[in-house]
Amino acid sequence: MSILQNAANVLRCFGTGCVDLTVTGISERLDLPKASASRLLRAMQEAGMLETIAGTRRYRPGRTMLDLAAAFRRSSGIIGLASAAVFRVSREFGHTGYVSILDGREVTAVADFEGTNALRVVSTIGRRHAAHQTATGRTLLSRLSVEQLAALYPEVDAPPALRRELAAVRSQGYALSHQEAAAGVDGIAVAVADPMTEEAVSLCIVYPHSPVSEKERDAMIAALARGAAQIADAVGDEAFQPPKLINKVLT
Repeated sequence: MSILQNAANVLRCFGTGCVDLTVTGISERLDLPKASASRLLRAMQEAGMLETIAGTRRYRPGRTMLDLAAAFRRSSGIIGLASAAVFRVSREFGHTGYVSILDGREVTAVADFEGTNALRVVSTIGRRHAAHQTATGRTLLSRLSVEQLAALYPEVDAPPALRRELAAVRSQGYALSHQEAAAGVDGIAVAVADPMTEEAVSLCIVYPHSPVSEKERDAMIAALARGAAQIADAVGDEAFQPPKLINKVLT
């Protein structure tokens, strides 16, 4: 395996909830000899990809990675549009919002907006979750073709009920999450894509489970859907299915 591939594998480790790693940890995760893992981490540190935490032998992502993440967000027009839409809904309802993308069988946030309510849920950019276990992931998976979905989840190891759940998402135009990613936290997600760049993003609002009524939840679905519909119109996303609540008048 090339050093570039190994370096990429090291960076992916930080997307699984880890904030720092040691030589031993990388050696075990990537099945590398400790000497090789040590050389790899030092080389990545010298390149600015990693840095050590003062006074320890632990490595964390370097500041160069922050610049790359910012450049990635700026280079994607649909991420910018989605971020603006989620920001508006987050401010309107006071709950945390974020924008996510699909990476294989995982989903990861690329932009987030902290809520203003006393009970806030803060997402972590870069943290990965199994796509089929999140509202954002299911909205993005629901946009895949039959062939793409089969390649990603062969019949022999596809999660139970996945195809039925995705059919429901396509039918209603949005996905709900009930305490899947974190205890006491629910979520709403709507996906939209740019056919020119083939980039798909999921717009999501997360909120505490108990204090939010069904009426407020439906209002958030409608607001998020309106933002996604505006993006779909702007980029020409003809596959976008407006959620049935998009024009619902809530009293």
